[in-house]
Amino acid sequence: MHPRTVLAGLLLALAFSAPAHAGPAHQVREADAVLEQVRFADGATLDRVRIHYRTLGQPRRDAHGRIDNAVMLLHGTGGSGAQFLQPRFADELFGPGQPLDAARWFIVMPDNIGHGGSSKPSDGLRTAFPRYDYADMIAIQHRLLTEALGIDRLRLILGTSMGCMHIFDWGIHHPGFARALMPLACQPVEIGGRNRVWRKAAMDAIRSDPAWQGGHYAEQPRLGLRTASTLSVLVGIAPLNLHATHPGRDAADAWWEERFAADIGARDANDWLYQLDASRNYDPSPRLERIVDPVTWVNFADDFINPPELGIAERLRPRMRTTRHVLVPASAQTRGHGTHTSAAFWKQALVDLLERSR
Repeated sequence: MHPRTVLAGLLLALAFSAPAHAGPAHQVREADAVLEQVRFADGATLDRVRIHYRTLGQPRRDAHGRIDNAVMLLHGTGGSGAQFLQPRFADELFGPGQPLDAARWFIVMPDNIGHGGSSKPSDGLRTAFPRYDYADMIAIQHRLLTEALGIDRLRLILGTSMGCMHIFDWGIHHPGFARALMPLACQPVEIGGRNRVWRKAAMDAIRSDPAWQGGHYAEQPRLGLRTASTLSVLVGIAPLNLHATHPGRDAADAWWEERFAADIGARDANDWLYQLDASRNYDPSPRLERIVDPVTWVNFADDFINPPELGIAERLRPRMRTTRHVLVPASAQTRGHGTHTSAAFWKQALVDLLERSR
């Protein structure tokens, strides 16, 4: 273990039991890794950064003592590693004989800095917290794996939304670290257009709330959060699915009330601003030729955040010699941007990727 890294003991705080039809229960272990002397790209430093993570399965070592069965799953903006324990993800992938069978793989699901149980502005520093970006997040993921967990190579990195974007930078800056990459629901270009507009509108709404007080609010700036949360819910809507499952005014109203309450209830204004702002300088497009690992890049036809009609995949794909692009058609069952967590729609593409990267 690296001397600058302290493992804050394994917490058996959570056991996730899949529904009976998914096979035996999977034991999820939770722990914190504390990384010391973390330097950020803008020159800021923190003496200690806590990274919370979950694991499934057990590490397996090869004849040289190296862990050879590790998989890392990367969550989206505002989320945490817990998203991968949802039945529509876990039940399709983690059971016996499934692509990421927990009896075979050692699956690592970190909460990125600024998210979940990891160090974040709401812990106390507020706007004095370093203004991290995606490069910082990836550097911390790398330290978690290599220093805290002793992993120097991954069998697979799979990521959704923000995690999807992280994967393209992983492929560029750490070629060969993962034997396969599976980014879901993003584009490998600078965030602009509608995707940037909704993010900026959400951030501006929070900052313009008089209760914001420059980030030193006594209570959450509810008016700003309400606008930002509304935008977050709207960009995630899958029109065919919503129309099929909640037809008519009253059903749509009921869906909105429930979904909005869940979204705004999970937000802290400082944390959310940092999470949205972290994408400000993301743009792997000039260096895509550096990606040498096998990649299966998956997008969704009903994704409001990453609309396929922009033709980005068609334009960039010829420069990505190891990448296969899959576009999942829209249907009443797909969930727009959120289809990235509905593994049934892209599980076969994962199976194919694992096969061709053997």
